[in-house]
Amino acid sequence: MIELEGVPELIDPVMICAFEGWNDAGDAASTAVGHLDREWKGEVFASLDAEDYYDFQVNRPTVALEGGVRKITWPTTRLSVVRADTGEKSRDLVLVRGIEPSMRWRSFCNEILGYAHELGVEMVVILGALLGDTPHTRPVPVSGVTSDPDLARSLDLEETRYEGPTGIVGVLQEACAHAGVPAVSLWAAVPHYVSQPPNPKATLALLNRLEDLITVRIPLGELTEDSRAWQLGVDQLAAEDSEVAEYVQSLEEARDTAELPEASGEAIAREFERYLRRRDGQPGPAGGHATESGGLAEGREGGTGGPGAPYLRDPSTGHGRPRKPSAKDEMAKDDAEDTGGDGDEAMDVDDVKEADDTKEADGAKGADDGQGAEDRDTEGQDASRRDEGRTDRGGSGDEGSGSDR
Repeated sequence: MIELEGVPELIDPVMICAFEGWNDAGDAASTAVGHLDREWKGEVFASLDAEDYYDFQVNRPTVALEGGVRKITWPTTRLSVVRADTGEKSRDLVLVRGIEPSMRWRSFCNEILGYAHELGVEMVVILGALLGDTPHTRPVPVSGVTSDPDLARSLDLEETRYEGPTGIVGVLQEACAHAGVPAVSLWAAVPHYVSQPPNPKATLALLNRLEDLITVRIPLGELTEDSRAWQLGVDQLAAEDSEVAEYVQSLEEARDTAELPEASGEAIAREFERYLRRRDGQPGPAGGHATESGGLAEGREGGTGGPGAPYLRDPSTGHGRPRKPSAKDEMAKDDAEDTGGDGDEAMDVDDVKEADDTKEADGAKGADDGQGAEDRDTEGQDASRRDEGRTDRGGSGDEGSGSDR
């Protein structure tokens, strides 16, 4: 029996989980949960017993001095609760952050589900990140999957069809499904050629997708600026290596071609709604979103080297090749410039048709005029030849005819 002390009654609680290790490329998922914990000042109320789930030769404890006293921190999974209060809507988030366990995965999942049951959690969202063939210059792809067909339809998610090795994210999601707890996994794709943590662009993309899912605005803090710095740094590294630059360009072309069908009005409308929410929720320009088309309107990330490595920044030049606009960029630009309604759109179509008809008529008239001029030139040439023949003939008409022939 799990006993919770000091945890108040929660409002519409959602459990957000992330685990370091195999499911966490670039530390994007665990950093996202850590960001939520910092921004909303989470309070840890429980931690799992490290002895039950971790091999300390694989995940070693760390030692530090605090006030001259040595303290050992054991690898484990901790649970904290935060109140996501945006002024208009409040709900509580139960944050689960730890390391993928080394053993007894089923017991591990059952213990987490026990906390979810006691806290009245309505849904479990598990964050993950994987390595993929995706260019760093494009928005980070984030896929939302679930094992529940009803949940897939209601939240516009994909039903998971993956087959192969899985990690604790997949195991926990299936455990939720068997326990009757709605569960969703959000996966961010991280470029495999720049997989070192941190990856603020992937973290930003996960948070934006999570924001849409739980309908609570998430403060981004410095993530947008960190994403821009990361982007400039990777651009610079790619520009210095011709092979890498060529490879990135091939990934860009493949990505843009594959995403052409997705450049729909519905997708643009979703991005515009997110922009309006963020604009109304905080002063100044909208925060970065890494799932919007291309630039720092959605945020750009960066990050090379291990934890603590400096970002390669050059805000004045960036030393990077300019991003080629995608079809989605052009459509978004056209939609932004079009301020009319359906009537205006119909009128625009008529105007275009009328202009095309006028152009076609002018072209036909020009062709006729040109043909007439050509015929007149031909007639003039024939008359000239006849005059010349008459001059050369002299007195013999037969000789003149032979010359003409």
